Amino acid sequence: MRFFKTPFFLPWIFSRREWGFSLEDASVFLTFDDGPNPDITPFVLDTLAEKGLKATFFCVGDNVRKHPDLYQRILNEGHRVGNHTMYHNKASKTGFDVYLNSFLEAESLIHSNLFRPPYGRLGYRKMRSIRKSKKIIMWSWLSYDYDKSVPIKKILQKAEKQIKAGDILVLHDNEKVTARMKELLPKLIEIIKAKQLDFKTIE
Repeated sequence: MRFFKTPFFLPWIFSRREWGFSLEDASVFLTFDDGPNPDITPFVLDTLAEKGLKATFFCVGDNVRKHPDLYQRILNEGHRVGNHTMYHNKASKTGFDVYLNSFLEAESLIHSNLFRPPYGRLGYRKMRSIRKSKKIIMWSWLSYDYDKSVPIKKILQKAEKQIKAGDILVLHDNEKVTARMKELLPKLIEIIKAKQLDFKTIE
């Protein structure tokens, strides 16, 4: 069974990571993982600019290296960035030294106090090392934009039902989501606005 809303027990078990925020105002945190990617990141940035919104981009270091102008555009337009490792390493399949080196290599390109582990996987030892310098950002609502077996209509229905103030929302700007994102993102923004929620970056 797929979850869109993060199961209630995960923030309790992994309490040293940020899963959402309690806010006095009604805002959500729109985040994008895996970019920058020249096929879809420009569309995301154009859409956000058109709507007057800011987001947080958890960037893969190798993509920053390949597309420095696109990464600079993210910064120039007032969005926040975070470290997503150099090579999108899955912690459960990557040794400690290799994973930490990937994190540090990305750190040389992405100057931020934020980190999100690819696939949401991060063992205790790796987490303890990274938490010395970073705030580890998870999420409270996962869009499944990358999963073609989940219709966009269903994603939007879940968004309308589930998203609330303080949620950290995960979307992606990678090659897998290019076609779907062009349909999903504008509609998702309108649903969130209809809930009278604002958008904030993660500070």
